[in-house]
Amino acid sequence: MNIKTIGMISSYRNLDTRGDWLWQQTPNHFGIWDNVQMQALQAKPDFLLMYQYDFPKPAQPKPWWEKLRQKTQKPEININSILRSVPQERVIYLLREPPLTEIVATNKYNYQEAQNYCGYISGPDDFAPTPNYMPAIWYHSNSFRELNEMPPPEKVHPCSWITSGINRTANHRQRLDFLQSLQSHEIKFDLYGRNLPSGCKTSGELGSKWHGMAPYYYNLAIENYADNSWYVSEKLWDSLLAWCLPIYYGGSAADKLLPPGSFLRLPSLDEKGIAYIREVTATPDAWYTAKDAIAEARQIILHKLNLLNWLSEFVNQQS
Repeated sequence: MNIKTIGMISSYRNLDTRGDWLWQQTPNHFGIWDNVQMQALQAKPDFLLMYQYDFPKPAQPKPWWEKLRQKTQKPEININSILRSVPQERVIYLLREPPLTEIVATNKYNYQEAQNYCGYISGPDDFAPTPNYMPAIWYHSNSFRELNEMPPPEKVHPCSWITSGINRTANHRQRLDFLQSLQSHEIKFDLYGRNLPSGCKTSGELGSKWHGMAPYYYNLAIENYADNSWYVSEKLWDSLLAWCLPIYYGGSAADKLLPPGSFLRLPSLDEKGIAYIREVTATPDAWYTAKDAIAEARQIILHKLNLLNWLSEFVNQQS
């Protein structure tokens, strides 16, 4: 089989040096999945994935006195120089961030710029050139084979939530308000995360998300955005791969992608939602009812929704 290499560039921090990016999402060595091999740093790949790449915006002219004060000037990025000579029809642009009000203008700018360099452009919003869900990546360090073959781990606690204290948008702040409401109502769940607001009862940061999910029957999977039919993130994939029953707050994309009964819908981020969490997590009954659906959902995530599988199918279509 003629295996095509796929390079990657991203504006996400710490990805630009990751030579093994996505390798944990395949049972094969060195990032091979069927007819493709993920080689993020490959100098001359067959295809190039621009994964949430933020195109540089034109520099605004500065007054002369600021130019004098500035000792060094950042060189302008030549986009063609980072495309590694990959033909435009083989450059893929996948935008990952949701269309939050605060970043819609940036997302639209990225789509506009991508049309100059990319043959396929997609993102989880209606104004994307090709609206679509973001193919699945996950953040467990377990090997693909381990995730694929494991039975449910021992469940010993009712519910967990892994989140952060990011508050830069109204949606982030709404989630933090809900978090504090849950704790003030004394809902029993273990909270993990970084930079959480002072006053939160937290069990601290985690070196591995697995430790904050696998021992729990339920996991709160609350998206930053729930207002369209495209956006769904790793919050749901991570929860299911750890054999949790997610209590999910998000848009309708999950309903299209996963089997019925594999997750629970949190109705709202208010008193009604708090009452729902209290009732569900009081017993493990819902988890036992959903166990087979969770198993089915895990296989769909691992084999079908997997970003490597998406890339493999894309390459097949180009042949």
